[in-house]
Amino acid sequence: MQPPVNYLAVLVAALSSMVLGYLWYGPLFGKLWMKLSGLKMGSGAKDKMGMLYGIATVGAFIEAYILSHVLVFASSYMNTSGLSAGLSSGFWMWLGFVATVTLGNVLWYGHSWKLWGLVNAYYLTSLLIMGSILALWQ
Repeated sequence: MQPPVNYLAVLVAALSSMVLGYLWYGPLFGKLWMKLSGLKMGSGAKDKMGMLYGIATVGAFIEAYILSHVLVFASSYMNTSGLSAGLSSGFWMWLGFVATVTLGNVLWYGHSWKLWGLVNAYYLTSLLIMGSILALWQ
């Protein structure tokens, strides 16, 4: 059985992730992120920006869609609803699937713990916001 999905809420949640990403990796922490990651913004990267944002938007939509399903199941399992359900679903998705998976970037690829923390703080914040939007807008 397919759980009910509010596609407008999914779209708004996905867009919230994109806006947060723009702010996080731009004016808020962009310079620090580029320093920690060793990235340089050359003309080649700017040429691909439209395609990269398009792919990221599709990814954010899929993430919000899956989170909406997790929220339905978690709400019934935990017998909770509203903001607490959204926040807890976002947190557990981050802890179980983002924080743990991205550890490989530190352990195997030599990325710094500071970069891991900065990137994971974004993912956690994004999932908490998306979970809140989806939970409050069912």
